[in-house]
Amino acid sequence: MNKSVAAAVAALALGLFASCSDDSVSPSVAPDAGGRTGMFTPVSTSTTVQLLENLAAKQVLPYTNWWNLDISKAPVDTKSASYISWIGSGRELHPDMAPPPYGIPYIGVSSTQALSQVTFTSYASESDKGAPGMPIGYPIPEEAKTQPNYIENAVPGGNTSGDRHMLIVDRDRMILYEMYGTRWTGSRWEAAAGAVFDLKTNYRRKEGWTSTDAAGLAVFPGLVRYDEVVDTAPITHAFRVAVRASNGYVWPASHEAGNTAGAPPLGTRLRLKASKDISGYPPQMRKIFQAMKTYGLIVADNGSDMYVTGTMDSRWDNGMLNPAFHSLHTSDFEVIQSGWGKSTVSSVLP
Repeated sequence: MNKSVAAAVAALALGLFASCSDDSVSPSVAPDAGGRTGMFTPVSTSTTVQLLENLAAKQVLPYTNWWNLDISKAPVDTKSASYISWIGSGRELHPDMAPPPYGIPYIGVSSTQALSQVTFTSYASESDKGAPGMPIGYPIPEEAKTQPNYIENAVPGGNTSGDRHMLIVDRDRMILYEMYGTRWTGSRWEAAAGAVFDLKTNYRRKEGWTSTDAAGLAVFPGLVRYDEVVDTAPITHAFRVAVRASNGYVWPASHEAGNTAGAPPLGTRLRLKASKDISGYPPQMRKIFQAMKTYGLIVADNGSDMYVTGTMDSRWDNGMLNPAFHSLHTSDFEVIQSGWGKSTVSSVLP
């Protein structure tokens, strides 16, 4: 790491999470042998709607899930150098997370939250009308109709432009509801597509099916989240990353969004090289970058090269995040073997 960059980043360290408050401290949960917190059972059930709820103590997807696989020892793909070159070896990493209207928000709700039926306008045949075994509908809070920041792009009711993701976590059942192209018309909820994931299982979309992500993956498990960054435990999952175009898909992705020659397929996994020195970064940044070494980045969408997705959260300080992320380049990463881990996860599917 360049010493001048390290000094600038370290100088800003004290200001990054100055707005951290008591509600960002997670309950004490005993870690497993790998240092990760175990399954969390809430002491009581809250009926409140909580925007950007602190879910750091929750186990999001099984430890064996593709998002949570330790890929630090996975072999490098034979096309790694080619993919890195195609993306651009000098391309800077970018933190796609910030105060509103940038990044993707999420909402915590209880199991008693009322369900609203959603009309799917683009991928109705591949969209989930509701959670398996439950009535049709998504637990959309009333606040989302009239208040900002509940939907990506921060416009009340979603407006009509942009990706407009809406991510809702039923904290009691640990069920994730995701929509994109979300909009309240004044009489009904509409979305381009919707997908529901039981976060206690390794459920994967059908081959060829999209989700609210081009790759057919869940979005929420791959976000850089403020609650996890300020928590004392390490981050134990991969992050979602975009590239400008893609070429087919590989596991764990289930859907393709292009066939650009030379581009990596959706589902490709990049890993920050073990040799990259991250010791000069402040603790919170080391935590994020260590996760990139241990769990990597999964190519989940077409967009801007090396944009790593995080939450839309007023507590982020991009004066800190930007210089740290921008000090990393595509050449600091390698691509692990295509589809690595599939046999392991398949053998433990419920």
